[in-house]
Amino acid sequence: MNPIHVHTSPDSLYPFDARGIAKRFRHAAIFGALDALHAGETMRFVNDHDPLPLLDQLGQRYGASVEITYRQRDSGQIVIDFIKH
Repeated sequence: MNPIHVHTSPDSLYPFDARGIAKRFRHAAIFGALDALHAGETMRFVNDHDPLPLLDQLGQRYGASVEITYRQRDSGQIVIDFIKH
């Protein structure tokens, strides 16, 4: 029997700062990071602009399996939690 992977400790929150990734690689890196998350884990995404086209792509790719919650939505400082279900 395989154990169920459950994170209940603070390490279930993983920071992802998109500002340091070349623009042409950003979406692929974000998708890869989200694919690596287990259910119940969160990727805290930081960016310098509101990534509306990316959010549309995430909705198409992941549907309800990834919850999107804004933590900060100021000009020049966007913080979004992506929670894997």
